Amino acid sequence: MFFKLKGNDFLLKILRFIFTVITFLFASYGVITKDFKFGDIMLFFLGLSMLIMGLEEFKKGHKGMGCLLLAVFLFSFYVSIEGFLLS
Repeated sequence: MFFKLKGNDFLLKILRFIFTVITFLFASYGVITKDFKFGDIMLFFLGLSMLIMGLEEFKKGHKGMGCLLLAVFLFSFYVSIEGFLLS
C-alpha cells in the first residue's frame, strides 16, 4: 500500500516524515535539557513540515487548508530567519 504511491507523492511523504522527526528531536532536546538555543532551527524545520503538508493538501484539492498551512510556513520561516539574524 505505501509503495503504490506515485513518485512525487512518495517523496513528499518521506520529506514530511524527515522534517517532522527533526522538529520533534529539537523540541525534545529543548524540553529535556531546558536549553532552547536550537529553537530557531526547530521553527525552521517546523515551517518546512508545514510547507510539505500544504503542498500535499493542494494536491488533494483542499485549497483552504493548503493556504492556511502555507501561511503558517511563511510565518514560522519569517520568525526563524529573524531569530537567526538577531542571535
